[in-house]
Amino acid sequence: MKTIIAAGIFLSAAAPAVAGPYANIENNASWKDSEFGAGLTEVHAGYEFGNGIYVQGGPAFVSSKGVDGSTEYSGKLGFGTDLSTDLNLYGEVSFLTEEKEFDVDQLGIGTKVGVTYKF
Repeated sequence: MKTIIAAGIFLSAAAPAVAGPYANIENNASWKDSEFGAGLTEVHAGYEFGNGIYVQGGPAFVSSKGVDGSTEYSGKLGFGTDLSTDLNLYGEVSFLTEEKEFDVDQLGIGTKVGVTYKF
């Protein structure tokens, strides 16, 4: 179960587009051989600062095949910065609780780093 949840964290890819407060609803799901495996739906409130840094958090609805769904807490801290007019660098650290506990040893942690080149 932890692996499936962690995969959902790593797959998350949404980032806010403008400075200020925002709402973000995101679903990440996995299938194997056309069968649903797991899903994570995050309903976040967030804020992006003028320097490209953002923070967001809220409930996360977890579902896995053959397992009752559960509600956890999740959040993200990230940034995006233009290196040039055509190149953007971005990164994110995310977390997902287990059994709604904020115990550092039990938190699912994910990271994302990438670059986007615009043609």
